[in-house]
Amino acid sequence: MKAIPTWPAAPVALACALVLAGCGTPGAPLPPSLNLPDPVTDLAATRTGDRVALTWTMPKKNTDKLLLKGNVAVRVCHKEDQATCTPVNAKLSVAPGSSGTFTDTLAPALSSGTPRPLIYFVELTNRNGRSAGQSNAAAMLAGQAPAPVTGLAAQVRKEGVVLRWTPDSPHAAIRLHRTLLTPQPSAAPGTKPKSQQGILAPPPEPLEQSLLVDAGPSSGEAPDHALDKDVRFGQTYEYRAQRVARVTVNGQALELAGELSAPIRVEILDVFPPAVPTGLAAVATAADATAPASIDLSWQPVSDADLAGYQVYRREADGAWQRITPAQPVVGPAFHDGQVQPGHTYRYTVTAVDQGGHESARSAETEETVPNP
Repeated sequence: MKAIPTWPAAPVALACALVLAGCGTPGAPLPPSLNLPDPVTDLAATRTGDRVALTWTMPKKNTDKLLLKGNVAVRVCHKEDQATCTPVNAKLSVAPGSSGTFTDTLAPALSSGTPRPLIYFVELTNRNGRSAGQSNAAAMLAGQAPAPVTGLAAQVRKEGVVLRWTPDSPHAAIRLHRTLLTPQPSAAPGTKPKSQQGILAPPPEPLEQSLLVDAGPSSGEAPDHALDKDVRFGQTYEYRAQRVARVTVNGQALELAGELSAPIRVEILDVFPPAVPTGLAAVATAADATAPASIDLSWQPVSDADLAGYQVYRREADGAWQRITPAQPVVGPAFHDGQVQPGHTYRYTVTAVDQGGHESARSAETEETVPNP
């Protein structure tokens, strides 16, 4: 009887490893996923009155880089200094990848007293209540908000709008809010509005701007006025003001703003003449065989942006002033007076005129005597 051949042991083991699943010693099992949401990284807090609005972005994945399924439970807490973080919400559930929001109403103890930092955190938990950690810290100011601004008034001057209000706390700054009520109309597609055409045309104005007016660093007195230089003639603006308490924490300036004042409307009309010219000088030239007698005038140029030119006035002795320039103002800061007589003494003054036809006061006088030939 013949013996039945058998396969060697090594080839059998190899075949089992290549073909059959589960042969040999099984590998170590993977740990189950805890399904922990990624922590929030963009939490922001804004206080209005006694309410604090929190906003953040919910993560889409968990710490295992897997997509989250179903809403995620959110805890919110706040703390002062090194105190324990106190929970402020009972239950909150937000969808993954969405924008999270929550509004906290401050307790009386937190909405009164000296302004001080209050820090918020949000914490996302899995279905078993386990958390991957707190969010970034979002700081704002607890304490009593500054009193509203009263007595806001405006006066239009050549250099801008002077805003005044009733002073109050020396520790609070003032934030002025300005709204442009007369924006330029939109131009046709592919073109610019007329106010933006040309090399020297100013850029368009933003609709909203703000200006922070702080107390003087040396006096510490409460601010009571400000000058808004960044206005344009022909425009209409609305101003509102609010007091702002400011506290710096770890290099970050935190603010607690009071209520906005009632608005005031200001129309910026150009009713102001240019600056008065200075440095007027006169030099006489005697007549000769080639040219009649004359007096040459020069003065320092006026820097007003809407300057149109200058007018020159002349008189003899105590006679009446007479304009000797044409109706259209001369452009440059100089004038040649060829209508003079030898031996006569003339007095001169000059004014500046803007594009709106407003004329400045007369400059200081100068006089010159025409020499005889």
